[in-house]
This record gives sequence, structure tokens and C-alpha cells, in this order.
Amino acid sequence: MKFGELKSVGHNIADSLASGIGLMLGHDLSDIFGEAANSADGFIVVDFLTGATTGAEPSPDLARTVREYAKALHGLCERHGSSAFAALTARYDVDRVYGRQFTVTVEDRSGRISVDRYLGVPGRKLPAHRR
Repeated sequence: MKFGELKSVGHNIADSLASGIGLMLGHDLSDIFGEAANSADGFIVVDFLTGATTGAEPSPDLARTVREYAKALHGLCERHGSSAFAALTARYDVDRVYGRQFTVTVEDRSGRISVDRYLGVPGRKLPAHRR
């Protein structure tokens, strides 16, 4: 996959989890922003390649959902021949000014990295002049 395609997949999977509906999985209801906001850490980082999280401890249901996203991503990559991802993470938190936001980090196997911040649900990129 080209790097732009990896970024698009990264945004789509992170946005699907952010929506709380689980469109990529075809089911599931979760509130990753609520769990992040109600924790001492204030954020949850999801590693979509491994299904692991850091930051706030997710509920058992959210942890299961994250693992299902990792499996779905693995299946998607297999259908496209192989995974070109070296890393795919998203940090979810709630900001007092911007509200719900998530930051997606994509790295390909050649070391190219992209970090994009999205606001709201569905995620919209923060305008360049406001970064």
C-alpha cells in the first residue's frame, strides 16, 4: 500500500472506534472518550497492530473491542497482500477547548511517519493555522 492509503486506513479505523458504533466490526457500542475522560490518566492510546492499550485502563468490553479491531486490521492487511504498517496507534482524549479528539500515528516499514490530530466524531483535521 502507498503511504497515503496507510494514512487513510489509519484514520478510518481510529474514527470507527471513536464513533462508538464499531462500524468496521459490524457491531459493538463503546465510549472510548468517556472512559478516557473519567480516568486519572485522561487518555487512552490504542495500538491497532497488537490490540493493546496504554494510559487509562479500559473496561473489559472496551479492551475486547480494541482486540477485535486489531484482528479486523490484520484481516484487512492480509486481503491486500501484506501489512505495510510498522506502527498504527491512536490517542483518544477530551480537551476542554476542542472536546473529543484523537491523534493517529502511522509508520510504514520504510520509517515514514505521519501524526495527524482529529477533532470530534466523525474526526475532522484541525486546520493548519490552529495547530
